[in-house]
Amino acid sequence: MFGKGSKVYSIFKMKCPKCNEGDLFVNKNPYNFGDMTKMNTSCKTCKQSYSPEPNFYYGAMYVSYGFSVALFVAVYIISAVFFEQGIWETIGVLAAVLVLLAPYLFRLSRSTYLNIFVHYDKEAIQKASH
Repeated sequence: MFGKGSKVYSIFKMKCPKCNEGDLFVNKNPYNFGDMTKMNTSCKTCKQSYSPEPNFYYGAMYVSYGFSVALFVAVYIISAVFFEQGIWETIGVLAAVLVLLAPYLFRLSRSTYLNIFVHYDKEAIQKASH
């Protein structure tokens, strides 16, 4: 269910959504700030373009917003409800978590957004080699 061929695999491993082989990003480490935003132009394995149209990834901002809201709710519940912290301590924790996870969330949002529009094809590698 979460192995190769699934959206979850492609999104979290940040692999090509079409073949689940090629890497989306030039550098696998999202915390290498020099290469954080650099994506490969296409999959080296199946030749799937990672930029289907100009300004394609503007839509990923909405995905990022959704992830941020979910993260805020989770951190708030853990911090305020379970640890009974006050509002300012909770806000501090929220800010710290967002700053620490921002590079990963940026990449996760792009990976998710591309996976919405590109679907897995188990024959993609064979088709690309012809």
